[in-house]
Amino acid sequence: MYRGTFTALCTPFTADNRVDEAAFRKLIDFQFANGVTGIVPVGTTGESPTLSHEEHEHVIALAAKFADGRGPVIAGTGSNSTDEAIELTKAAEAAGCEAVLQVCPYYNKPSQEGLFQHFKAIADATKCKVMLYSIPGRSGIEIGIETTARLAAACPNIVSMKEAGGSVERVNQLVAQCPEAFTTLSGDDSLTLAFMAVGATGVVSVASNVIPRQMSDLVKAALQEDYRAARGIHRKYYPLFSAFLKLDTNPVPVKTALKLMGMSNGNLRLPMVPMAAAKEDELRSALGSVGVI
Repeated sequence: MYRGTFTALCTPFTADNRVDEAAFRKLIDFQFANGVTGIVPVGTTGESPTLSHEEHEHVIALAAKFADGRGPVIAGTGSNSTDEAIELTKAAEAAGCEAVLQVCPYYNKPSQEGLFQHFKAIADATKCKVMLYSIPGRSGIEIGIETTARLAAACPNIVSMKEAGGSVERVNQLVAQCPEAFTTLSGDDSLTLAFMAVGATGVVSVASNVIPRQMSDLVKAALQEDYRAARGIHRKYYPLFSAFLKLDTNPVPVKTALKLMGMSNGNLRLPMVPMAAAKEDELRSALGSVGVI
């Protein structure tokens, strides 16, 4: 269903720790002006764990408003509580979002049958399309291949997977076992090209907050099977992908990059804290090496 570049948006905060609506609009305009397919507010990159319920729903509504029909809004509404995920999903639907992103429940570590029932209950409660999100590094478990195939068969509105397990073989298996209309997107910028070479159809990207045109061009080239062009873009921007991964926990590096670009102030909410000065210097150097600043 979903093909292209979908930006996992940062949530900017003001100096007094409120959602910075002006900076958020500026970021969304920057995305669509530079060719992204759609946006994904309040996922991990959007610091969803530190938003109140009211803020979470407000940011989703702002994203739908500011997108203004320029592309799909896939709202992060996942939770390790099924009831909470359903509540947030209904709010996203009411705000006009086309789809929701449902992360694999974290901390309570349900069985695969529990995962099936969790995602099915959410899908049954909404008309929105549903993108699953498997990220075992944060959730402690993954959404199994067979569970994904069961969900795709049982729920017509479960249409895609954001795959952030770091395994090309997982993408092979998803493509082989899920319906043809069910699409897999990379959840890691540095693996986008590798995943697309075996059948993924795009990326939910952190880096596109900063380089939306470049990520869009990479994905478009790969979708057209112009792997020479896609590889050239990947190689040029790999130092930035690497810096985002190694310098600190997401979204600290990308919010710092936006600050260095003058897009926002880079403010974070505890327990996330600013990068050490030496690491910020490394990030500044990586941004400079690829011509972003």
